[in-house]
Amino acid sequence: MKKILYVPIDDRPVNLDDVIRQGQAAGLKLITPCTEDIENRLDSVALASGDQLLGTSKPTFGNSSHIRKFILNHASSADGFILSTDMLAYGGLIGSRRLRTSGGGTYPEYDSSVTHLLDVIRKIKQTYPNKPVFVFDTIMRLATTTYVEGLTSDASVESRNFMGLPRKSYTEFDDILNNYNESDSGTQYGETTHFDKTQYYNTRQHKFKTNYYVLDQLARQGYIDFLAVGVDDAKTQGVQINEIRFVENYINSHLGGRGGQNPDRAIILPDADGLGHSLVARMANHLHHGGRKPKYSVQYYGPEGSTIINPYEYMNVHDNIVRHVDIIGGQFVTDSPDVEIIAITSSDEVPQAVSRIETNGSERRGTVVVDFVGQGPASPAVTEALLGSPSTGLLLGYSGWNTAGNKIGIALGMGQSRYAFLVSKAKPSVMEDAVDAHGSLLFKRFLKDYYYKAVAISDIRAYSRSHSKYANLPQGVADQNMVVFNSTEDYNHLLTLLRDLMQMHTETLRSKNAFGIGSPAVSHAVRQIKGSSWNLAEYKRAHLDYCDPNYIWGRAFEITLNPMVDVK
Repeated sequence: MKKILYVPIDDRPVNLDDVIRQGQAAGLKLITPCTEDIENRLDSVALASGDQLLGTSKPTFGNSSHIRKFILNHASSADGFILSTDMLAYGGLIGSRRLRTSGGGTYPEYDSSVTHLLDVIRKIKQTYPNKPVFVFDTIMRLATTTYVEGLTSDASVESRNFMGLPRKSYTEFDDILNNYNESDSGTQYGETTHFDKTQYYNTRQHKFKTNYYVLDQLARQGYIDFLAVGVDDAKTQGVQINEIRFVENYINSHLGGRGGQNPDRAIILPDADGLGHSLVARMANHLHHGGRKPKYSVQYYGPEGSTIINPYEYMNVHDNIVRHVDIIGGQFVTDSPDVEIIAITSSDEVPQAVSRIETNGSERRGTVVVDFVGQGPASPAVTEALLGSPSTGLLLGYSGWNTAGNKIGIALGMGQSRYAFLVSKAKPSVMEDAVDAHGSLLFKRFLKDYYYKAVAISDIRAYSRSHSKYANLPQGVADQNMVVFNSTEDYNHLLTLLRDLMQMHTETLRSKNAFGIGSPAVSHAVRQIKGSSWNLAEYKRAHLDYCDPNYIWGRAFEITLNPMVDVK
């Protein structure tokens, strides 16, 4: 089994647990740092006077120096590398957004501690020139991080709105750094109330210098085989746009790109939490069959993707799909695909989408489904229709979670890595482990994207918000940091509530036609692909350990959830 050294952007399940399981489904073993070194957490301490909250403090960030040592210590045993610059340079995604008193020195000598950490990428490529090095970086998002180092939800709302206001266009690196506060009319924007905009701009300057360093000192010089740049929490205008266009122009002028992209060297698009999935897919394709590009097409059920721009993105859905196909190592085509993407953009056309999925199953065509109807969690109408069909068990990838970019990255990453494995020659024992891993991940996507994020979470939030410890906490905020804002007794009740609900929903999901476990209906997963012939395996068992679900970040938004499915 090939071993991949994987440094995630943080330890949330979407970036760690799910990516590890995706690797298993593709016959890959992901080597990851110890959990203490990649742990990220919101503020864990409240300053209060009676029932009045005065502030919060003490977040947790990853240990970047330990990450560097981990990479060097395990590089010899790895067959490839997938590395997050945010974790390596800043201790994770939230660490990269910490407000700063300085934006650093003059590029490229802007911060020797950070460039020392980043240069481990150079070192491993020099030492192991034949091992693929894939890297993912992010353009800093618009909003501050809520409840990290005392920043409130008001600060997050204000910063996103303020930083989303139009800026004057600049193309030169120094001009972009020095004119974050200039409006499109050339005037300066005023002061902020809930966050320090000068410190925010310092943070942007530092992060943008890191973006440039990764492009200029590492990717351009050949130390990165493929670079994915994700734009987190974006708009079609605002303080990010000049940075985005700068990266696109750099890819064109120095990395052989066209239209701001090069499928063989560097891609920039709206996504962050789907990048690990996408690069594991690219790695699986590279290792299992030498980078041959499987063909992907898309069928829309509802409005065409070019007409849709998600509220948290700057690129339309169709372009985002095409760019994700580039990242995973696929080739976008208009007909005769190896894998077809079913993009559901309207609940009105769900029956037609399900019919197409069933046709693809009978014609032995690989299928990935993305639910764009649900704005954040999966759509009830889409989910119930999908779960009503046994053909859904055959899917290679699926997601209905969060932004359009997240959904695409998770679903296509899952689908491409699985496809790369299915068409490769593998030992029977490896195939058995892989199909169990894939079945578990597909089951989890429905259990989490719908049954938790669209159903169970409402009860969790209602209880947390109605049992806040602090009278002055804004309405609808307590569940954003339940460890701090709810009492120990109430938090324990919330944990029991979560576990009881997820046991109930696991029982419901396992009996749906998509999995058919414990019911007369039989559903299958794809075990192996040999040309036009599929070897299938039957879903037999699904189990969720009672103590498994947990609020990993102490908030309702994110939980651990690791169902185990047996497919025989």
